[in-house]
Amino acid sequence: MKKPVIAIDGFSSTGKSSISKIIADNLGIVHLDTGALYRGITWFALQNCLDDNDTINLEQLFSSFPLIDLQFKNDEGELVLYLNHINISKEIRSNEVSDNVSFIAKQKEVRDFLLQSQRNLAEKGGIIMDGRDIGTVVLPNADFKFFLTASIDERTKRRYQELLSLGIEADENLVRENLIARDKIDSEREIAPLTKADDAIIVDNTMLTKKETIETILSYLKK
Repeated sequence: MKKPVIAIDGFSSTGKSSISKIIADNLGIVHLDTGALYRGITWFALQNCLDDNDTINLEQLFSSFPLIDLQFKNDEGELVLYLNHINISKEIRSNEVSDNVSFIAKQKEVRDFLLQSQRNLAEKGGIIMDGRDIGTVVLPNADFKFFLTASIDERTKRRYQELLSLGIEADENLVRENLIARDKIDSEREIAPLTKADDAIIVDNTMLTKKETIETILSYLKK
């Protein structure tokens, strides 16, 4: 029996990735954090494709795609992102990457580069993917679709605590401004904007703990 394909979309810092990982463990399926892929490309661009003004040269990035090898590897039960065989799981969570990832993610060339590889991973089923356009673009025929949302105040608090836990210096007001800016860019971009699929189930977890959010989603999956 083919295991389900599950799409989880939503705003930044709604817990999509950590929640998806726990659900994957619970169901015995694979979790793929697609946002990490876009962060990986952003990290590569910041390291290799800056012009004289320290801004990302998109043409240089696009021509560098053959040099980019992004892979998830199992590290003690956790899928960790490697760029050209180097673990970049901490680097992609930096403020610099966060400030630039929405700009990179809205580029059609970048999305096309990653699209087919994501679909290939889902062909055999048994996968949960989280991102911003999984249910609408990447996996429009997913068996289950969820859309996570939460208030900007709650998401700011979560993102700020995440950065501190990673040992990354952060200013809570700047974190809030970054989230608001990313929401605007992600929702208004022409290519694959952040939007709820018509058949997605909305889960507002502003007042829910992570455990309660997971239980809510599992209640739909196990019906």
